[in-house]
Amino acid sequence: MLDYIVVGLGLSGIALSNHLEARKRSFVVFEDDSQTSTKVAGGIYNPVILKRFTLAWEADKQINYSIPFYEKLEKKLGEDLLNSFNIYRRFHSVEEQNNWFEAADNFRLSPFLNTQLIREVNSFIPSDFSFGKVDKTGALDTDLLVNSYKKYLQSHQLLKNERFDYTKLKLKEDSVSYDGVEAKNILFCEGFGVVKNPYFNYLPLRGNKGEYLVIKSEDLQLKQAVKSSVFILPLGNDLYKVGATYNHEDKTQEPTLQAKEKLQRDLDQLITCTYEIVDQVAGIRPATSDRRPLVGNHPEHPRLFICNGFGSRGVLIAPLLSEKLLNFIEDDIPLPPEVDIARFQKKFYKSSF
Repeated sequence: MLDYIVVGLGLSGIALSNHLEARKRSFVVFEDDSQTSTKVAGGIYNPVILKRFTLAWEADKQINYSIPFYEKLEKKLGEDLLNSFNIYRRFHSVEEQNNWFEAADNFRLSPFLNTQLIREVNSFIPSDFSFGKVDKTGALDTDLLVNSYKKYLQSHQLLKNERFDYTKLKLKEDSVSYDGVEAKNILFCEGFGVVKNPYFNYLPLRGNKGEYLVIKSEDLQLKQAVKSSVFILPLGNDLYKVGATYNHEDKTQEPTLQAKEKLQRDLDQLITCTYEIVDQVAGIRPATSDRRPLVGNHPEHPRLFICNGFGSRGVLIAPLLSEKLLNFIEDDIPLPPEVDIARFQKKFYKSSF
């Protein structure tokens, strides 16, 4: 009998699998590549919400845990996954400058918000009100991470590349079984795909669609990330990722002309050089109604667990919260109440009638 079955191999599934291996637990992962949010994500790790100059939920704690976690993964996989760089926020008014300085006085934000204004970042990105520099930021190559970790699991016979069929899951008092695989527990890390999970589809996972453009510009020569109405992120070889959109209505995974046109309009207001659009990608972020993750135990089935709902900040959230879930399962350490799915227990029982 295995210790765990893991369903899904996005940021959450990878983090949990890595923690399980570190704990010397036996497991197998089921992944069918149906959810693309991790692979198409911008991958930026940034603890600051740059629209309002506020700290994202618990982001200072998360970044101190997550970056060393990914650095260890780099050594394990033999890949360069992290790219450290500053993010420059273009100011649109003196009021925004003042708000920046006021936020930088907060002791939790001060390590990230640099108080030295930057007059120019790039000659093709003008600003009448300068730029604010965010420190301790960068990007995780999420596509490379997923592909590399998948190969790692395959080489150790720990991956089943197939769709998980819920009708084959059998629940017992002290274990679960699935298509001949016996395990003590099962961990669902399916991203937006959890809306089709009959055990956890009562949870308020709304999801929002994000789309990005990939552009090529030989003139731009940008080495850092810039945030205005859109992000522009250097990828190397004169390529840049531009995003992102947030659409709460469209739940399809295909890129749209509407998003392309919006991103292009915003980009044209940010840069003044020529560029070529070479790609467009889309995915559904697993966002929740209260903007907090979904972690914990099924209300009636003690062997079923979920680790989901990270929205657009999964790069920072996944490593620490997946560890907290295993601490909860194996060491009886309570989950933070703001992420514990027990907060939706009434919704579960209401949906059962």
